[in-house]
Amino acid sequence: MTYYMKTKGVLLVFLLLAASAGGVLAHEVRPAYLELRQTGPETYDVLWKVPARGEALRLGVYVELPAGTTNLTEPRASFVNSAFAERWSIKRAGGLTGGTIHIAGLSATMTDVLVRVERRDGTTQVIRLTPSTPSFVVEATLRALAITRTYLVLGVEHILVGIDHLLFVLALLILVKGWRRLVGTITAFTLAHSITLAAATLGSVSVPGPPVEAVIALSIVFVACEIVHRRQGRSGLTERWPWVVAFTFGLLHGFGFAGALHEVGLPQNAIPLALLLFNVGVELGQLLFIASVMAALTGAAFIGRRLSQLGIDPKPVYAASESAAAYAIGSVAAFWLIERTLGFLT
Repeated sequence: MTYYMKTKGVLLVFLLLAASAGGVLAHEVRPAYLELRQTGPETYDVLWKVPARGEALRLGVYVELPAGTTNLTEPRASFVNSAFAERWSIKRAGGLTGGTIHIAGLSATMTDVLVRVERRDGTTQVIRLTPSTPSFVVEATLRALAITRTYLVLGVEHILVGIDHLLFVLALLILVKGWRRLVGTITAFTLAHSITLAAATLGSVSVPGPPVEAVIALSIVFVACEIVHRRQGRSGLTERWPWVVAFTFGLLHGFGFAGALHEVGLPQNAIPLALLLFNVGVELGQLLFIASVMAALTGAAFIGRRLSQLGIDPKPVYAASESAAAYAIGSVAAFWLIERTLGFLT
């Protein structure tokens, strides 16, 4: 156990570098979003959002609607929140049900497309298109299996590409010593963000998204500072009461999850099921990340024991690595804090 805990620093530096690289990649492959809202038996309003770089460049993916579809209005383009958006109205005899919608150019990218079809009766079809599956058929009714697959996968993917959430969990793994305390801390974090995810998604609580994202970055800065303070011999709040800190900041992270789910929406005929599955997906993704870290730490502990047997003292490397991880986590989070704060203040 001693080596297991001491080897955290070495391995977590490499995990942090991988996570930071993943964050850059995740930013580059932000999903596109297609919304088709039925306004009449044969008419729909279309919203098409595509990730952009600056106001002049956009991802080269385009919507191909089923044969027989005509435009009632010309697309109106705008640039909002680093995305190129188009809105227009369409008509198709008999409606879109049974028709195939294809995203041209998607197979040549590394991004996904989240699609939401909202019918007049309030039911919705939500699906995720990928480069390997760039087309789908508009269904008359939403099947329970489709809901399960879509929202479970969305939850897993959201946490695994949500680098800010993972960095917070990573900092907790560095700070919290002992299996019992670690399990309690992660449970508190899970319970807290589950509460606010449900409350915000169901409309019981409403908070503005940009300030929440900034405070989430601030929470990561806080736990990174706690790591540094511990290295300096000062016992921080997280080390003394990790469950309290995890629960408090978990409430904020839950609002962040709710913001992502709001972009996709929930099927009106299966709101509890979809919300539950999304939350389960988030937890599965979080557990997958933690299990990966722990598995890697076990391997690092073995290497540490071997080095010790060879007469090499790994302690200086452990100490330096843990400090480097803390400063790296704090620096990335501080950048996000400044960027996100300026984003909603300007």
